[in-house]
Amino acid sequence: MDHQPKFFENLSGAGKAIGVLTSGGDAQGMNAAVRAVVRMGIYVKAKVYFVYEGYQGMVDGGDNIVEVSWESVSSILQVGGTVIGSARCKSFRTHEGRLQAAYNLVQRGITNLCVIGGDGSLTGANLFREEWSGLLEELAANGKIDAEAVKKYAYLNIVGMVGSIDNDFCGTDMTIGTDSALHRIIEVVDAIMTTAQSHQRTFVLEVMGRHCGYLALVSALACGADWVFIPEYPPEEGWEDTMCVKLSENRARKKRLNIIIVAEGAIDCHNKPITSEKVKDLVVQRLGFDTRVTILGHVQRGGTPSAFDRILASRMGVEAVLALLEGTPATPACVVSLSGNQAVRLPLMECVQMTQEVQKAMDEGRFLEAVRLRGKSFENNLNTYKLLSHKKPDAELPKTNFNVAVLNVGAPAAGMNAAVRAAVRVGITEGHKMFAVIDGFEGFARGKIKEINWGDVGGWTGQGGSILGTKRTLPAKYLEKIAEQMRTNNINALMVIGGFEAYLGLLELSAAREKYDEFCVPMVMVPATVSNNVPGSDFSIGADTALNTITDTCDRIKQSASGTKRRVFIIETMGGYCGYLANMGALAAGADAAYIFEEQFDIRELQANVEHLTEKMKTSIQRGLVLRNENCNENYTTDFIYQLYSEEGKGVFDCRKNVLGHMQQGGAPSPFDRNFGTKISAKAMQWISTKLKETYRKGKVFANTDDSVCLLGMRRRNLVFQPVAELKTETDFVHRIPKEQWWLKLRPLMKILAKYKTSYDVSDSGQLEHVAMLPKEAVPAPI
Repeated sequence: MDHQPKFFENLSGAGKAIGVLTSGGDAQGMNAAVRAVVRMGIYVKAKVYFVYEGYQGMVDGGDNIVEVSWESVSSILQVGGTVIGSARCKSFRTHEGRLQAAYNLVQRGITNLCVIGGDGSLTGANLFREEWSGLLEELAANGKIDAEAVKKYAYLNIVGMVGSIDNDFCGTDMTIGTDSALHRIIEVVDAIMTTAQSHQRTFVLEVMGRHCGYLALVSALACGADWVFIPEYPPEEGWEDTMCVKLSENRARKKRLNIIIVAEGAIDCHNKPITSEKVKDLVVQRLGFDTRVTILGHVQRGGTPSAFDRILASRMGVEAVLALLEGTPATPACVVSLSGNQAVRLPLMECVQMTQEVQKAMDEGRFLEAVRLRGKSFENNLNTYKLLSHKKPDAELPKTNFNVAVLNVGAPAAGMNAAVRAAVRVGITEGHKMFAVIDGFEGFARGKIKEINWGDVGGWTGQGGSILGTKRTLPAKYLEKIAEQMRTNNINALMVIGGFEAYLGLLELSAAREKYDEFCVPMVMVPATVSNNVPGSDFSIGADTALNTITDTCDRIKQSASGTKRRVFIIETMGGYCGYLANMGALAAGADAAYIFEEQFDIRELQANVEHLTEKMKTSIQRGLVLRNENCNENYTTDFIYQLYSEEGKGVFDCRKNVLGHMQQGGAPSPFDRNFGTKISAKAMQWISTKLKETYRKGKVFANTDDSVCLLGMRRRNLVFQPVAELKTETDFVHRIPKEQWWLKLRPLMKILAKYKTSYDVSDSGQLEHVAMLPKEAVPAPI
């Protein structure tokens, strides 16, 4: 799509006043959104006001509505909850309350509101907007304001951001706080699994979600739970027997623990509640298993926001200010939200209506409809969970007589094991015989290949690194031996999970097809690397976990700096030549600068950064954070930058440096990487099955076209299969990065939030879309 870039410099907020409030239940990441709104607002020369304690503060006025400065939002990025407070407000529900609120806003000239909250808060904001002109006329009639004010402040602009850990708002893939809540749940599940393993226990975990099963469903997917109860998809009649059979079968397969996850709003098909205690009593009575209940409660709302939530909230906050600046009396109140990897604006009331439709469908027992209304992402999660959690009896499985091999290639990345588990289980469900290759292409050449079964991959989702073992070695020098192994084991398809080496490996194997028929089989690659440098995909498995590691470390480092004052830290991140981790880590940690290979810099820029930090030290924020990608420049090394900063900052600040190194590749996978690895790998396996059927002729598989060697990647809003041959033109092979990378568009965002003057291309934003609804007869996507 060739469009002229549209830059927001043309949008000025001069003379405008923006009020920001958080309302309803708190969620991690709300502060990041508040920070982004304040800084972007000030950046475009608007006045920005905090409205403390949600709508209550708006009604009470006085010190509850305060103009804020750039520094007011310093150091809140890593804090959970909301620093401006949130309260349930009865008075705003009354006409008098809203009249008082309108008066308080007009007194300060505020006609732009950014509301961060759930659907209740946003519905309230929309009603306020609709009543606005009437309220002003009433205030004028009462002599509270003059006719001039009625004219000047004639309309109210509203933009919403959804902050809710339940992810219960339709039209948005992820609400602010959901990813962090999943982090809390998964931390608990991982901890419980070790103790349950020791005692052969069953654990029933109750998670939040009164009306929405998202947290329960995704955490069940991310930890491989035995059973999950959610409000949108109640179990069928007689579930008690089915569940008990399933649990005892798992024990018989030598599984030492069972995990059952219950959403607090779980119901059966007669709309009767299913409680965690009820489930526990059932297991104890029927099976006599040692069973414990853990209710997670408000732990899920707490703790620091994850890297994903900070970046999401920062993107949304900036987008919200842009939407307010572009608003006219004709613009409906909108919410800024995320669809796939794309920021979008949607009419607020359409989203609210659809959210209420879901509840209505559930109340009336139309559960399939409820799942469909929840959206594509929810439906995919449910289908994937059903596919992976229950093994059908052997007699019921189809038999295809195809053998499929799975291998890991390149450096280890958290989430690889979840991808292998999904591939193996979907492959078995589809009727194939699955083989695991140990130690990548090198192990393949040496014949390190064995059949792998359903039970062999149990408990793999939460394991970091690569259980199969992985090597960077490329196949070119082993072609003869790999072909021989493919022949010996009669391998009909290959699934490669890995980074840039996996991509190069598939290119080499497809080039060798002319010489070796053995490679004329369907091959698919699933991107897994912390560097996120694979062409054809916006994300790769492992990058989110690495980003969280970087963000956590930066938080600690910032904390140490706040004690000593006037200190600047220079932190080196991994990524090869790809600046993804440095750039996104800087955005999530609130850094002052990030040096990356993709955006060349010279000594003048380094000098400007030093001067910027010198100025910053004169304010109340006396610390600095600078991230540097390991290969951003061969001469401006981390040591060079450290020495330059130390020399130039003498007497103003001192410097420290930190090389994060391999800790970025380790650790338990984040919920995002577990979920993404599981879903993308399941989809890749289904593609293999389709290709095997298409290419099976006269008793053998023969696939030699470009479209039989594909990479499955996330592109903006969709998962797409792309022939690796076609991705060649998109690749910079010397530096092992894609020629175009989506996240470079977010680079100015980091600079704006760190107070640099920059231009920001907003061509992608600004279009108000409508909530996509599937037609009634649409068949749910298989994954």
